[in-house]
Amino acid sequence: MNERTNEERLNTVSRRNGTDEPSSSETGDGQSVSNSVSEENGDERHSQTTCPECHGRLRRADDEVDTVCDDCGLVVSDARLDTNIKLYTPNGIGNQDSRVGPASTNLLHDKGLSTVVGWQNTDANGNSLSGERRQQMRRLRRWDERFRRRSSADRNLMHALGEIDRMASALGVPDSIRETGGVIYRRALDNGLLPGRAVESVATAALYAASRIDGVPRSIGEVSAVSRVEQIRVERAYRQISRELGLEIAPTDPRSFIGRIASDVGCTDTTEQEARRLAGIAVENGVHSGKHPVGIAAGSLYAAAKRCDESLRQADVAHATDVSEMTIRNRYPEILAAADTEDE
Repeated sequence: MNERTNEERLNTVSRRNGTDEPSSSETGDGQSVSNSVSEENGDERHSQTTCPECHGRLRRADDEVDTVCDDCGLVVSDARLDTNIKLYTPNGIGNQDSRVGPASTNLLHDKGLSTVVGWQNTDANGNSLSGERRQQMRRLRRWDERFRRRSSADRNLMHALGEIDRMASALGVPDSIRETGGVIYRRALDNGLLPGRAVESVATAALYAASRIDGVPRSIGEVSAVSRVEQIRVERAYRQISRELGLEIAPTDPRSFIGRIASDVGCTDTTEQEARRLAGIAVENGVHSGKHPVGIAAGSLYAAAKRCDESLRQADVAHATDVSEMTIRNRYPEILAAADTEDE
């Protein structure tokens, strides 16, 4: 009877503060069995009381570190992994306890995987370095820079990816387009498409292709305006890399340009919505076939302004879209005719 009473005591679980914690009991031999919260060196460690798999009873293992389930044998560690991620910032300011490096990116020739000697002339505690130590750090930075661009391919990539980043900043495109442009340029370099062409022309063509692939298109004129080469050279490079690399680039939807054009000319939301509807009708009826999508977008916006009785000059739309007024005059009657047919 006493043995059964002791066994029932050992299996008794007391609930304290709304959480299940095993109670401490004394056996017949005076041995204490406890799975409660233990304190080591002033730090409290909370252990589980039930198995996360079968919800059985856990007991302390022989190593006094892990707990083991009596029913299924699962070993449950008391250690808790810190899943908080402290990311790296390029300037490194206010991030002294960062545990991870920068994310891998295609905008760096080494994808950001190499080490970089910092520019600060301070030690780990923030104290200024001595003159001899600063001179040594300058030599290390110089050699680090030389090793990171020791091959011609590395130098080519550094120059091209820098151009892509510069042009993307000027155009205000998202970071995803910059990454895609870097991938396209790397593929062109690996396939030997660069000989005979300027690095800037292939880099501009890669950025133009990336903007179309990611669904945030920019016209060839907009991209060429921020490039260091002529538009004709960009067009030739684009045709070559799209053909040789087999890029699957869908025709550009004219509606993707209307938002930026409407913002530049300052038209109302009603006119912009009507322009999107008219451009959609033009695409469905094949009016855009063989025509520049920016011209269709400009004609749709001007036609929408006429339908909404908004005063909008052809010269303003032409200036915002970099197309001629003659193009707008030719496009908007075709768009209105298609819309009238659709409305009947």
